[in-house]
Amino acid sequence: MFRTVHQYYLYILTNKKNGTLYVGVTNNLERRMFEHKHKLVEGFTKKYGLHRLIYFEVFQYVNDAIKREKNIKKWKRHWKINLIEEENPHWEDLAKDWDYFR
Repeated sequence: MFRTVHQYYLYILTNKKNGTLYVGVTNNLERRMFEHKHKLVEGFTKKYGLHRLIYFEVFQYVNDAIKREKNIKKWKRHWKINLIEEENPHWEDLAKDWDYFR
C-alpha cells in the first residue's frame, strides 16, 4: 500500500519591504500565490495589496504548519522581520519568477 506524501506551507506575504505582513498556511503554495496575486482572496490580503511572497516553510503534516502559523502570529513584529531577513534580506518576491504566473 502506498502512502501519499502531502506538503503544507507556512508563508508570509507583504506589499513592500518593511510593509504590512500576513502569515498564512496552505497545501498548495503556487495556487495560493496565484489567488493572492490576482486578488481572488477577499479580506486582509486583498485590502492591503499583500501579494509578495517573502518567506515560506514546508511541512509534511498540516498540524505542524498550523501550529507554526499560530506561533508566528503571536510574535512581535521585529521577530518576524528577523526571520524573514535571515533567509531573504532584500525582501525579494520569491514567487516573481514562477512560470505559473506568466
